[in-house]
Amino acid sequence: MTMSLRANGGSTVRSHRAETYKPGATIGDWRPEDDGFWQSTGHRVAQRNLWVSIPALMLGFVVWQVWSVTVVKLNDVGFGFSKSQLFWLTAIPGLTGGTFRILYTFIGPIFGERKFTAFSTIILVAPMLWLGFALQDSSTPYWELALIAAVCGIGGANFASSMANIGFFFPKREKGSANGLNGGLGNLGVSVVQLVAPLVVTAAVLGAPAGGPQHDAKEDTDIWLQNGAFLWVPLLVIMALLAWFLMNDLKVAAAPFSQQKIIFKRKHNWLMTWLYVGTFGSFIGFAAGLPLLIKNNFESQGYQATTYAWIGPFIGALMRWAGGWLSDKIGGARVTMLSFVGMAASLVVVIFALPSGSDQGSFWAFFIGFLAAFAFSGLGNGSTFRQIPVIFRDQHMRQAESQGPEAQAAALKQSEMEAGAVTGFSSAIAAYGFFFIPAMFAAMAVTNALWIFIGFYATCLAVCWWFYARKGAEAPS
Repeated sequence: MTMSLRANGGSTVRSHRAETYKPGATIGDWRPEDDGFWQSTGHRVAQRNLWVSIPALMLGFVVWQVWSVTVVKLNDVGFGFSKSQLFWLTAIPGLTGGTFRILYTFIGPIFGERKFTAFSTIILVAPMLWLGFALQDSSTPYWELALIAAVCGIGGANFASSMANIGFFFPKREKGSANGLNGGLGNLGVSVVQLVAPLVVTAAVLGAPAGGPQHDAKEDTDIWLQNGAFLWVPLLVIMALLAWFLMNDLKVAAAPFSQQKIIFKRKHNWLMTWLYVGTFGSFIGFAAGLPLLIKNNFESQGYQATTYAWIGPFIGALMRWAGGWLSDKIGGARVTMLSFVGMAASLVVVIFALPSGSDQGSFWAFFIGFLAAFAFSGLGNGSTFRQIPVIFRDQHMRQAESQGPEAQAAALKQSEMEAGAVTGFSSAIAAYGFFFIPAMFAAMAVTNALWIFIGFYATCLAVCWWFYARKGAEAPS
């Protein structure tokens, strides 16, 4: 059959190729390290999947982080919760997000990432509708709001499957940039919801179907708090449809859990998870906690959380792409070490800028310190996800270098599968930073929590240097 097709000329072959790689198809032959294949077919298909994945992932982050900005206005419209209760509402989505990321890491490759991206996007409509209706009634009990916050956390789980999937599409030399774009622009969902939600709640922009206003006693004006949830429902539906019709499933990415679970025996799975907790865990935890930190410490001085809080996650998200790009140039381990040094120094600035006793502190030193912390965490987010595929590819290929082409091809496929699973698993554990950082802010003095973070960064720096950055390191990356 193949010979007859070739005998009839190249048009039939090209037609078969176009059919194989069209939007919505399941792809069996995928060779990104083959320059000829990459230039003729792979690059175009990979880019299409990447640019559908990004907005879908961004909306997942919107749903995950919607509570970080919602809690700022709850008491102003009559809910009457304590500061600790508000921090807990902010933290709860991190707990469910991290837990579901573990599940999403392994379930995506089983069912196919195109189908799973569409499914995991459309189900986020439910918590947004529930939240929008609950916010219209200030008598909604705390337990119900906590349950809604938990369901919203599922939005954060999309990151694990999305990042593992995109890594399969790109060759080694472009993985850092591709993962940086997907993760970085996806992370922009944090800034988008913190910027847009406060704007849309100020007017009846969604019309009568969204419901009536609540009275903001503090500002003595009407607001539509539910708009911050309802706004995203049609966008979620659209992105689910685009994912279904435009993305692809890769057979090379398909793997049952029985094969993926090998990562739990890999030392570098646990070491890279430790490092990613330090980078992404900080990014997402600071993003969740910063609005209330500004409100509790500086609102009395005239600084509004909704005006400033979105800027830090915005910078961190963009720097994630920069971290991936820079890692492709100079190596991920070097950039990761820079990230931890920078975050530690930034938090020292934040600590000394916070109010203490009769000292009102310095908002601008506090804010600039946090912006720097976000920037360095973004660099580390990009660099660690560049390190993971490099580490696993190099180790497997070294073991197979004295064997034949078939063994080397099998080693490459195994390394890709393991790297994808480690990417998802490490992101799952790091997502608990969304829970623990606001929870620590609720349970202890903020300065004490920040000193603990600095101590943790010191351990991350040591791990990165010893295993990945020093001369003669076990797995230079």
